[in-house]
Order: sequence, then structure tokens, then C-alpha cells
Amino acid sequence: MTTRAIILAAGSSKRLGELTGQSPKCLLKLNDATIIDHQIANLRANGITDITIVTGFCDEMVRAHCGPGFGYILNPIFDTTNSIYSLWLALKEIPGPFVVMNSDVVFHPDILKNLLASPHSDALTVSFQNGLGDEEMKVKVQGDRIMDIRKDMNPADADGENVGVLKFSAAGSCGLFAKVAELVSRGVVNAWAPRAFQELCPAHPLYAVSTEGLPWIEIDFPEDLERARTEIYPRIVQGM
Repeated sequence: MTTRAIILAAGSSKRLGELTGQSPKCLLKLNDATIIDHQIANLRANGITDITIVTGFCDEMVRAHCGPGFGYILNPIFDTTNSIYSLWLALKEIPGPFVVMNSDVVFHPDILKNLLASPHSDALTVSFQNGLGDEEMKVKVQGDRIMDIRKDMNPADADGENVGVLKFSAAGSCGLFAKVAELVSRGVVNAWAPRAFQELCPAHPLYAVSTEGLPWIEIDFPEDLERARTEIYPRIVQGM
């Protein structure tokens, strides 16, 4: 039973421009909640209350907003590293099983519910779709097993997009930690966390769980935030 979660929230989110000049992306308001409030509520709704947040940019602001009752891990070199390094810091302290997610994903709580209910112990949520572009973290799936995951995949070869919400068993987290530690030791610190998932999946099976058309969005650009506020989040609230 997965009862712990890691939220990766260290980045400065420069692609959002002035929106995150003085505040981290995870504290952007959707309507009545910030992005991270929404994620915490989803985790708790699915029985996960042991939550660790990896911070970096505006660390004190995130801690002040979320308050006590959470674990915090600081990525002190967030400005020269990426999410793979934040994941490495978290895995050094947190044994599996756990759920891990990026702090910029707004999603229906049933997406997490379905991931947790999947019979596969190590899995990630995939939005199966066509028409992906260069920006999306693309996924290649054979049957229900992840075969490849990377941004620079030819969109024509992709089956869908990585949502950024995953679960790992105790055994899976050990394999993931070994892979992340290997990459970091080689100086691969400025890559996205899916680089580790990509290198893990040939040797350790990682499976896809569909979003089943439920609403979600990853917020990278101002237009994503606008769509989250006007379309995605209202659909989530109405459907809960």
C-alpha cells in the first residue's frame, strides 16, 4: 500500500515569466486553491498523508504556505540542476513505496486513484493521444509496458504523454534510486526526472496507466495556467 508521496517543487519556472518572478510555480492560484494545495488535497483524498516536498526556489515561501505536517528537502543548487537531482535528494531519504509527482500538474483525483488501484506495482500515468509536439514528454508503450520516455522522441512514434504522476513499490524505488544515483555520479544533474525512468524501464518493468480521458494539465507557460483556471480546474471541481 502506497502511503507516502514526494512532490518535486524546486524549480524557478522561468518559462512563466513574471508570474513566477517572486513566487514558485506551485503557489500559483487556480481559483480557491494553489496548485500544491490541489495536489495535497488529491493525495489526502486517496489516503496519502505522509508527504515530502522538495523545495529550492523560494524555499521559505513554500514552507510558510504549506506549514508543518510535511517533510521538506531543500535542493540548494536548484538553479543549476533539474528534477532528476531533486529526485535523487528525495530518494536518499525516503524509502519506497511512494508516489512521486511534479508540482506543476493539475489533475482529477481519480487519475491518482486509478494509478494506485493498478495491479502493476511500478507505473506512471499516461495521457494516450495523438498530435503531440516538441514540448511534451512523450511515451512509447507496448501492450501496457513503457518502452521509452523522452521529449525528443519523434511525435509520430509516441503513444501518449507522461502526466508526471508515478508510483513505485519498495523494489521499484530501490531500482530507481540505483539508476538515479548512477546518473548523478556521471554528472547528469540537469536533466528531467524521466531520464531516469527511461533508463530504468528496459531492465525493470514500468507500466502505463491511462488517464481515461479525465481532465489534467501540466503548467509550463502562461497559456497553460490560463487554460487550467478557465477550463481544466473547473471541470475537475465539477466532476468531483
